[in-house]
Amino acid sequence: MNRPPARSARPARRSKPSGPKRPSGGAGAPRPASDPSRPKPTPRPRSGPAQRSRGGAHLERLQKILAHAGIDSRRKCEQLILEGHVQVNGVTVTELGAKADPFRDEVAVDFRPIRREQPVYIIMNKPKGYVTTVKDEEGRPTVMALLHGVPARVYPVGRLDFQSEGLLLMTNDGELAHRLTLPDHHIPKVYLVKVHRLPPPETLKELREGFRLDGRRLKPCHIEVVDKQGNPWLKVTLTEGKNQQIRRMFEAVGHPVHKLRRVQFGPLADPMLKPGVWRFLTSQEVTALKSL
Repeated sequence: MNRPPARSARPARRSKPSGPKRPSGGAGAPRPASDPSRPKPTPRPRSGPAQRSRGGAHLERLQKILAHAGIDSRRKCEQLILEGHVQVNGVTVTELGAKADPFRDEVAVDFRPIRREQPVYIIMNKPKGYVTTVKDEEGRPTVMALLHGVPARVYPVGRLDFQSEGLLLMTNDGELAHRLTLPDHHIPKVYLVKVHRLPPPETLKELREGFRLDGRRLKPCHIEVVDKQGNPWLKVTLTEGKNQQIRRMFEAVGHPVHKLRRVQFGPLADPMLKPGVWRFLTSQEVTALKSL
């Protein structure tokens, strides 16, 4: 009987060349030496719910979001955050560094959601007898009472005291308002000032060159005599805005202010605007403001 041919034996496996064994990764395995040339990763700060990043998220600081929504100036929005009035997705945030996505997160003030408004820019000729705040603790009338038909929540930029009148910028653009009121942002503001008797030339020179008030030297200002009759009118140009600066300056040299009217704020001027009346800025005026 014929037997089937025997199967040939499988060829022996070729052994791999021996080399250094890789560590198994166990607890006792040595760690590879670190490369000193490679930069160490920067640890990400741990923060609240408003600062967690998400794919494609556009994060902004909370105070900036609030200011853009017309809540108030950025500085006052920071105070709202610190006082615990601001929530993001239902969680109260009290850190100024917190961020949120204005298009995805729900940002609220005292649990009332905000909404982003279109920027509005207004110039008003403030009359005497009004304060330049949104609310007044003493119950005095504010400039807000003069606004009718404004499609946004605007607020004053800078201030004019109760007895002063003249041009006042109002907007809901918190970023622009913040920039315009920075101490280092020297925006010229021009005032017509009626004082008691004409100060002598040496006094005007002292005021122009940087008057010392409350132990601090003020920045130089421009003073021009417009009308010398009786109690004269002066044109004063300031590049800083200390509280009631002009009134206190002339009071300190014995020439108190009878009337004070702001006639120019940066590039903005409108001699035809009557007291108590406001209008929207033109696109050219807005561009000029933003270029400061």
